[in-house]
This record gives sequence, structure tokens and C-alpha cells, in this order.
Amino acid sequence: MGAQLRVYKRRIQAVTATKKITKAMEMIAASRIVKAQRKVAASKPYATELTRAVTAVATGSSAKHPLTTEVEAPTRAAVLLVTSDRGLAGGYSSNAIKAAERLRERLASEGKEVDTYIVGRKGVAYYGFRERKVEDSWTGFTDNPAYSDAKSVAAPLIEAIQKETAEGGVDELHIVFTEFVSMMTQNAVDDRMLPLSLDEVAEESTRKGEILPLFDFEPSAEDVLDALLPRYVESRIYNALLQAAASEHAARRRAMKSATDNAGDLIKSLSRLANAARQAEITQEISEIVGGASALADATAGSDK
Repeated sequence: MGAQLRVYKRRIQAVTATKKITKAMEMIAASRIVKAQRKVAASKPYATELTRAVTAVATGSSAKHPLTTEVEAPTRAAVLLVTSDRGLAGGYSSNAIKAAERLRERLASEGKEVDTYIVGRKGVAYYGFRERKVEDSWTGFTDNPAYSDAKSVAAPLIEAIQKETAEGGVDELHIVFTEFVSMMTQNAVDDRMLPLSLDEVAEESTRKGEILPLFDFEPSAEDVLDALLPRYVESRIYNALLQAAASEHAARRRAMKSATDNAGDLIKSLSRLANAARQAEITQEISEIVGGASALADATAGSDK
């Protein structure tokens, strides 16, 4: 009984230490969500106005540009997958990877080859384990991305969309990331960055009652679009990285809260078992004492005779 009680005590100590760690990680993730949400909100106005400017240039001219022109028969697409660098975030990375797999299958069914770009160690490990080709990857900043990180990610994608497919270029750019909806809801989504769907932007502006501005282009609409292309791609990627970071923190907070609650339940269960073992040990000791006293009394009575 004594050995069993020591086992329970060691397990309670181990689970208590784990509970302290998960509780600390939950609090850290909760504090970082607020900062990430603020960054997401701060990045939206710039991205919105930039999209409106691109739409105005495209609708106000007949310029043919990769930013706005649909390829008649696209044969190659690039997919940027955003995952996390660290684990302990529930199904955050696996949900994004599953969304990327579904997108890849859909593009393949349309007869398009897919070039994969990955942000985050989890995605890199997934593709590396399966020995799949990855065009480029980036790690080390998923929980707190900066605009410079978005620029480094956007550079090879911009280069690919500007090339002809025969030279290794692509006709479309897609991004898969986790959209932050609320503290309890984060959805893995896929979105086509390029070519920009002008009809969808125009419909959205009409729904909101907005009027697209009119511009004069100097020196030409093509040059304006060339200048806006990298800014547009960078802003879209930056917003996606920020939303993914907020989603990662929310998923980690939820996972750590669940782990903390489970640790508390396990401690209660082990404490009950330890109490039962201690009571059994005390009962056994009392029985041994009573038995020894009874035997001694019998021996003493026999000697008196």
C-alpha cells in the first residue's frame, strides 16, 4: 500500500507541474491575441484602399496585366500555405494543411500544375516527411509577423506571376491561411490573390454604397499597375499572416485551457485514489496493531495459567 501511495503522489506532483505550465501558456496566448487583433484591424484600411485603387486603374483602362487579366487556359498555379512554427495549438496547422490539400486536388482536377510555397515549420515538416516538392519556405515569424516578412514571402510569388509559364511562371496565385473570426472560431480558408476578380470588388463596393474613384494615369496605366502589383501582393500576404497569427494564439489558448482543465480533473481523480490508498494503509496498520495486541493478550493469559 505504501508503494502505491508514493506512486500516486509522484503522479500528482508531475500533473501539477504540467498544469502550471499549460496555465502559463494559456495566459501568454490570451495576452498576445489582443495585440494580434489590433494589428489585423490596423492593416485592413490600407489593404482596402489599395484594392480599390487597383480596381479603379483596371476598370479605367484597357491595360493587360497579370494583376487583373484572366488567362484563357491557365495551366499552372502557385499556392502559399500558412501554418505555425510551434505546436500545442490543437488542430490549427492540420486544418490549414487539409484546406491546402483540398485546393491542390481541385486545381489538379482543372488540369493545373501546382507550385507550393509554405510559411511555418509545421507545413514544412508535413511536406518534407512526404517528400513533396516545395518551391520555397519561410519559418521563424508565424506568431508575430512583420511587414518585412510579408515582403520576403511575396518576392518569389511576384516573380513567378510575372514570368511566362514556359519559363517557370504561374497563371494564378492562391493563399491558404486561417481566418480569425472570433476568440472561439477560426476557419481555414483558401483565397485567390491573382488575378484580382474585378467583378467581386465592384459588387462589394456597390453593396457598401461606395463609388470607385477616378484617376489620371501617369505615365501609363501599365506602369501604375506595375507599381501597385508588389504592394497589393505584400498587403494581402501581410493581412493573411496577421490573421493566421491571431488564429494561432486563439487556438493555442483554447488548447492550453483544455489541457489545464484536464490536468485539474486528473489531479482530483488521483487525489481520490491516493486518499483511498492512504485509508486502506491506515486500516491495514490498525488491523495489524489490533491483531498484535490480541495475540499478545492471548499469550499473556496463557502464561498466567
